[in-house]
Amino acid sequence: MVDFQCKPRYGWEDFLEIMRLLRSPGGCPWDAEQTHGSIRRNFLEETYEALDAIDHDDPHAMCEELGDILMQVAFHVQIETERGRFTMDDVVDGVAQKLVYRHPHVFGGSMQADTSEQVLVNWEVLKRKEKGQRTTADAIEAVPHTLPALWRAEKIVGKTAKAGFNWNSIDGALDKLEEEVRELREAVEAGRAADAPHGVREEVGDTLFITSKIAQMSGVDPEDALHRACDKFDARFRRVEEAADKPLSAYSLAELTALWEAAKQEES
Repeated sequence: MVDFQCKPRYGWEDFLEIMRLLRSPGGCPWDAEQTHGSIRRNFLEETYEALDAIDHDDPHAMCEELGDILMQVAFHVQIETERGRFTMDDVVDGVAQKLVYRHPHVFGGSMQADTSEQVLVNWEVLKRKEKGQRTTADAIEAVPHTLPALWRAEKIVGKTAKAGFNWNSIDGALDKLEEEVRELREAVEAGRAADAPHGVREEVGDTLFITSKIAQMSGVDPEDALHRACDKFDARFRRVEEAADKPLSAYSLAELTALWEAAKQEES
């Protein structure tokens, strides 16, 4: 047990004290054992739950899930506070300094921005200066490798496009997609090992990468597009199962195709 006074409503300082007490002697054994690595996945899970609440425009769930994300932030900061490397004050100061630096059009800097597009241009310039990124290649390398792959690809092709490495029209990207699909077909038909040079894994990756480029040029979020495709497939497959009068494994390919087309027609 720890010395703590329960309240009907808690504030910011109470919250930080609770996190400290949970990891202190007499606190929670589980919390005390955790490391950055052991709770890393929790951070990701809580973020996705918050996104789900946002997508459903559920204010109660948003409030709860954003609190869970804040708890993850405080948990990691508490671990570092115990190590003496930084505190929550340092985290707050750091992000405040960044916001002021990257909004010179608001806080009295020399840059001006009358449109949101100009804000984004200025933001990128200031970010690269702040991070010491001298080239576009430096900016690409700084894109987190932990991002979902399609999202990472979109950010990479977006940065190269701003540097002038781009097709004049989307037709060039579509032609490249057709080329990558041909190479993928060749890899499959040749029976190459998945991890061989120009094998299926490499060619699938190239196909997905150029698809993300087409999405970027079209102003489409590839992650959102794929999620929508998953939802559409889920709905169609459910109709296929409901229409079937025997296990799907007992149907021929032609019969399965007919069921799928019927489900597609229902959707229309």
